[in-house]
Amino acid sequence: MAHAELRCGGGLEMRGRLSTYAASQSLPPGRAPCAAEAERRSLSKIVNGASLQPRSGGAPKNIVLLLHGFGSSGSDMISLAPQWQEALPDTLFLAPHAPQRCSIMGGGYQWWGLSGFAPAALAAGAASAAPAIDAFIDRKLAQYDLSEADLALVGFSQGTMMALQVGLRRPRAVAAIVGYSGMLAGAADLAHHVPSKPPVLLVHGTADPVVPIAALHMSESQLKRLGVEVETHISYGVAHSVDPVGLRTGRDFVTGAFAKSCG
Repeated sequence: MAHAELRCGGGLEMRGRLSTYAASQSLPPGRAPCAAEAERRSLSKIVNGASLQPRSGGAPKNIVLLLHGFGSSGSDMISLAPQWQEALPDTLFLAPHAPQRCSIMGGGYQWWGLSGFAPAALAAGAASAAPAIDAFIDRKLAQYDLSEADLALVGFSQGTMMALQVGLRRPRAVAAIVGYSGMLAGAADLAHHVPSKPPVLLVHGTADPVVPIAALHMSESQLKRLGVEVETHISYGVAHSVDPVGLRTGRDFVTGAFAKSCG
């Protein structure tokens, strides 16, 4: 991971390629019901990805769940963990693969197939993928006898949309949400009811050609209107990736959130 960058599918998500893919995913009229059911089942189970056990060697005291971007994988996203491990020695880092294989972007995974970039399409996609992540979280919290207060969600790009989608709708607040190079999808259905309001950090590069920096400002405004505590970090000159300063900012945010939840 050169220059400590997290990048989707080993390279930048170029908007033209994603638009072509989105068009290819449009379903023809009269789509068979069995195809719809097969797609629903494919979204229901998270595939095992990568993990990093606590540096302390003991049982985990908390979990950082790392959610990768479109066309990437847990194996890519876990590369963030060693850079956070010294500050979080008792933390278990989990980086699952998304449920679906991605047909482009190097054959990685996707949380949902991109059928369009309109707000309604992004909201529907994030909502469709959320149950699999919620089920994964429930299993892992039960396995290690931990609670939402011991969990932080960290996403990149499409993974940021999923971290916000899931983290803001859990009945009990997670310790923190960190979103890199992404945005909030489905803000409209949160307008009247936000089950939990965990602290959120949004990090974004000014030179991002895939998800423009305007997405950070829009998401920040939407979250604040919902009463969510939001911090932001702007990485000047950084494209659709995460630089070392952004990584340290996220690490410190999560470390502080875990300390508050313990206190």
